[in-house]
Amino acid sequence: MDEQLLSNGINFLVIVFGLVEFAKKFGLKGRTLTALSMVVGVVMGVLYQLSLRSQALAEWFQIMMFGLAVGLAASGIYDFLNARIPKMEG
Repeated sequence: MDEQLLSNGINFLVIVFGLVEFAKKFGLKGRTLTALSMVVGVVMGVLYQLSLRSQALAEWFQIMMFGLAVGLAASGIYDFLNARIPKMEG
């Protein structure tokens, strides 16, 4: 995975997908959901790029990403990923 899509080991795409799935639980759909996906992706991309230029913002961004990952895990990202990632047979 491209390291530019990671912050503190947390993948941006998983966070964006998780936030979109979270929004679906509130009834968002169609074009509104598509627009939200774009806005969340752009905001996170811009914040990441800005964090590369500021140590204080970098620390804040890593904390925000961690908090989002934990919050999404608690609110159902596991169900999203479990339904979409192929199961490994052991």
